[in-house]
Amino acid sequence: MADASSTAEMLAADGTPLRKSLARAERALRIRAFLLVLPLLAFILFSFILPIGDMLLRSVENQIVSDTLPRTVVALDGWEAEGDAPPPEPVFEAFYADMQDAVAAKIHTRLGSRLNYEQSGMSSLFRKTNSRRLGRIDPAEPLGPQFAKIDEDWGTAAPWKVIQTFSPNYTPGYFLAAVDKQLTPDGIESVSDFEAIYIKLFWRTMVLSVTITFTTLLLGYPIAWLLANLPMRSANLIMILVLLPFWTSLLVRTSSWKVLLQEQGVINDFLVWTGIISDAGRLVMINNQTGTIIAMTHILLPFMILPLYSVMKTIPPSYLRAAKSMGATDWTAFWRVYFPQSVPGIGAGAILVFILAIGYYITPELVGGTSGTFISNRIAYHISSSLNWGLAAALGSILLALVLVLYYIYDRIVGIDNVKLG
Repeated sequence: MADASSTAEMLAADGTPLRKSLARAERALRIRAFLLVLPLLAFILFSFILPIGDMLLRSVENQIVSDTLPRTVVALDGWEAEGDAPPPEPVFEAFYADMQDAVAAKIHTRLGSRLNYEQSGMSSLFRKTNSRRLGRIDPAEPLGPQFAKIDEDWGTAAPWKVIQTFSPNYTPGYFLAAVDKQLTPDGIESVSDFEAIYIKLFWRTMVLSVTITFTTLLLGYPIAWLLANLPMRSANLIMILVLLPFWTSLLVRTSSWKVLLQEQGVINDFLVWTGIISDAGRLVMINNQTGTIIAMTHILLPFMILPLYSVMKTIPPSYLRAAKSMGATDWTAFWRVYFPQSVPGIGAGAILVFILAIGYYITPELVGGTSGTFISNRIAYHISSSLNWGLAAALGSILLALVLVLYYIYDRIVGIDNVKLG
């Protein structure tokens, strides 16, 4: 009888087995917890994951050629150009049928704009091949010479090579262009020195971002130390001054630096008035890298000060007094006791300022000129002006990859677990 009672399954108050009742309650808790975080997950999905996925897709997507000229793409498959001779007549027949459909749908100019990124003149070539000129073509006659009458380029191999090269649905062309290479019918080639700008821009972006991070640390560390060690009343006043830039528009702050830094600006006028420099030797501090560093250091300085302050506030002052009581000098006490405890704040501020710096484009655009702009300025140009979204997406993807690589290196050297905000 005792053995039977010990092996009998325990029941809940409603008569169901206790194990099933506990499992049901745990499952309900999991569902409730998931529903609580569901809005956050949805926000991350729609504001972060999907845009990045779309950017990565746009950087390799190239379906416009095959969608607009499906018959031509099939006809050009396997064609090998002989000198500058155009393709055979079946290609022109397929192209004529495709262009009739494309012109009727008014999408042929979009294809020309896309191919114009790869070879100049393709856009005007497709614009010339409009419905009026297509209507003059006699399908009973050879089509090659008739297309050559619309534009002589159709009678050469060049435009057909471009169409053939970029006929696949996915292309590495955008990524190649982002590293100063180009995909041509003859293979991958380097662009001319005049057009090679992107590697230089990536390098400049990284160097200037590191420089800005260092200058904000150099200026922000003593300010954060004062905030953490001054009496509350004085610290609150300094904190108001630190946060004051957040109450002013970014555009206004950047425009103010244009007034301050120009050759006839306030800073140069003051230096001339005090005799530090002559009127003929006014400093050039605007429309160059100097202007970018000064303006962005001012704008990003609070993002360095606040993490430093939050960590320094947790460091007991008694540690320094104890070090000095044991014979340490002020410098030794600071360097051996205080500074190591502030490193997590330095790490948090540095990674925050660096990531913000590489993505800025308004400030470099206004004060950087041609030598102080970032890669983000070029991305903005391709999105809003040239409308080359594929190249913009490729540049953004490479920038994202560089940030992730630097983040990995930072984690290996410093350790992301050591980054603290207080």
